[in-house]
Amino acid sequence: MTTLLLFVIYISFISLGLPDSILGSAWPIMYQELNVPVSYAGIIAIIIAFGTIVSSLQSDRLTLKLGAGKVTAISVLLTAFALYGFSISSSFWMLCLFAIPYGLGAGSVDACLNNYVALHYKGWHMSLLHCMWGVGAVTGPNIMAFALTRNLGWNKGYLYISILQMILTAILFFSLPIWKKREKVVDGKEAKTLTLREVVKIKGVKEVLICFFCYCGVEQSAGLWASSYLNLYKGVNAEEAARFASMFFIGITVGRGLNAFIAMHLTDKTMVRIGLVIIAIGLICMFIPGPALLSLCGLILIGLGCAPIYPSLIHATPTSFGADKSQAVIGIQMAFAYIGVLALPPLFGVIADITSIAYLPIYITILFLVMLFSFERLQKKIK
Repeated sequence: MTTLLLFVIYISFISLGLPDSILGSAWPIMYQELNVPVSYAGIIAIIIAFGTIVSSLQSDRLTLKLGAGKVTAISVLLTAFALYGFSISSSFWMLCLFAIPYGLGAGSVDACLNNYVALHYKGWHMSLLHCMWGVGAVTGPNIMAFALTRNLGWNKGYLYISILQMILTAILFFSLPIWKKREKVVDGKEAKTLTLREVVKIKGVKEVLICFFCYCGVEQSAGLWASSYLNLYKGVNAEEAARFASMFFIGITVGRGLNAFIAMHLTDKTMVRIGLVIIAIGLICMFIPGPALLSLCGLILIGLGCAPIYPSLIHATPTSFGADKSQAVIGIQMAFAYIGVLALPPLFGVIADITSIAYLPIYITILFLVMLFSFERLQKKIK
């Protein structure tokens, strides 16, 4: 039963990644058909992000009341409904409307599954789980491309992915009996929902929240601006720069697959420190004057370094703050991660407009140093 449940959790994370990257891949066609400015994709992304933040903050309350299995099943049902809504949308306001359940479903399932795996499985499962998200994130655009290249339209691409989500919803509801219920008493302490203020007062939580905020700034800023940096500053042609930039995400996905084996022998703390060292080497490569290939190597190394940090920080949460508090802490960690995604990459866009895209390595380095300092401070507080 444990193996069967783990399989269900893995495919749940693949489904979580499926829709995450399809808006960007379909938007060049969508905005023309909907007759809106190209920048309006940002409005949809912001609505989804806000919904995700809200549902992440409510994950502790929901899992205590319903259990991890039901929260996951209902959340995936919400995203399936939202994706079906996208598939029948014929105007921009409809996309905005369906973006609300999309965000609410994504945040709950993310926080819930991360905590469930952190509590019940070893660290290498967490790395493999996040590798599965990468599989979904790579598969989603390919499904959309299948629909577009056959002139079926972007609506059909969303329909295909919504059908996959509906199938998963059915599997999740059938699997409910094999999910472990959330204990009402953990380590002799009664489990209860915690407010944001109560969680932030826990020793070390402020530091770990800063880690998540800055980590997502590093990952998303590098992923979003790498192509522009290579093209505008390093002189790589646009097509080649886009191909080079994709290597960053391949580095993360491959890295998380490898980390699943490495994490069998190392602690979460050691995994995070290895990731930080690799990111530092990648940043050094980007600072060294030389050919664009050196910057490419730097981006790949930053991707590889990012790979163990996020899953290892999450898996360490029950050990660092207690199993009775882990769902509340992880929910707020997810919220701060999404706030980092929402705020930090666009902030660099403003900086680049005022100054130059050449400052990308400096920007990432500042975020990296804040993350490094916060992580080491966290270790001292929870020692």
